[in-house]
Amino acid sequence: MEKVTRRTISFSASFIFFIFSSTIIFLAGKSSAKFSHDGENNVTALFLFGDSFLDAGNNNYINTTTLDQANFPPYGQTFFGLPTGRFSDGRLISDFIAEYANLPLIPPFLEPGNSQKKLYGVNFASAGAGALVETFQGSVINLRTQLEHYKKVERLWRTRFGKEESKKRISRAVYLISIGSNDYSSLFLTNQSLPISMSQHVDIVIGNMTTFIHEIYKIGGRKLGFLNVPDLGCFPALRILQPNNDSCLRDASRLANMHNRALTNLLFKMQRQVKGFKFSLFDMNKSLRLRMQHPSKFGFKEGEEACCGTGKWRGVFSCGGKRIVKEYKLCENPKDYIFWDSLHLTQNTYNQFANLIWNGGHKSDSLVVGPYNINKLFQIP
Repeated sequence: MEKVTRRTISFSASFIFFIFSSTIIFLAGKSSAKFSHDGENNVTALFLFGDSFLDAGNNNYINTTTLDQANFPPYGQTFFGLPTGRFSDGRLISDFIAEYANLPLIPPFLEPGNSQKKLYGVNFASAGAGALVETFQGSVINLRTQLEHYKKVERLWRTRFGKEESKKRISRAVYLISIGSNDYSSLFLTNQSLPISMSQHVDIVIGNMTTFIHEIYKIGGRKLGFLNVPDLGCFPALRILQPNNDSCLRDASRLANMHNRALTNLLFKMQRQVKGFKFSLFDMNKSLRLRMQHPSKFGFKEGEEACCGTGKWRGVFSCGGKRIVKEYKLCENPKDYIFWDSLHLTQNTYNQFANLIWNGGHKSDSLVVGPYNINKLFQIP
């Protein structure tokens, strides 16, 4: 039995909802774009699945706690001017990719209305979600449920566009997925003991992801983009779990690396064996480590401490004062920081990552994105 340790977190907090968020979100969708479509009939839709790195606010609409919500200040302050449910000071990778693709900001599946916007894609991601149903079970929308939500949209598209046109749109769409981080970080954040080995745990996570990919393919999806798991042990929230050691939490980083090797092998295997399957893989792990090691090279002033939180490295997940610990400090300029809070990144960091995801894959940075970048996936018929 393998043991992963930390202090247990209590899951109790009040639910707060901001009814003005969606208005601001879609006003923001008018930002400039770098890719154009040939009319509505040729629109390439964007579907988003996964966790807080992509969640635009689905958790606003579920019965959960503030540990899994970001619908209170100072979240959203940099771009939207108010909280939208995004775990950042502003936009996420998903928002920048939508902009590059000349799409409006992709709305959360659970957000009421905006049916016209959902013709351009839907965001199914849920902060805290994992590939495993058991990950923060009851507080988030797991990957299996996100898939069921996607199937509902696919059925609605068939009704709206007809079987053949819907099939074309589903095939032409790009799917961006960020999943796995919570399946590993939750072990430490909730003081769980693994009844199986680390490698077996990774195999189960990858197995669930494999099932998910095959389901998307079965329905008609062909072009999938993935973010691998970042170096979790170096996130402020996990580093503070070993207060007498300034290094990253080794077991968390080890799990992330094991996952990423398995994910890479899976995707290349599917490319060889599954007809028409095309993918883009962003090395979020390496990209984040480079910025943490050389922050000034990438325009940051602080590479380890979070902008918002308290304690060492501001590693206590208290940003906004609505969670278990009420005390928090807020930096003056989030753009100078890589980390927004102890578990999430700033808009500036997400912007840089989105640029790599969209434009990367050249020889000089071939380890960052491959074998396609997301721009290329959008251009494939």
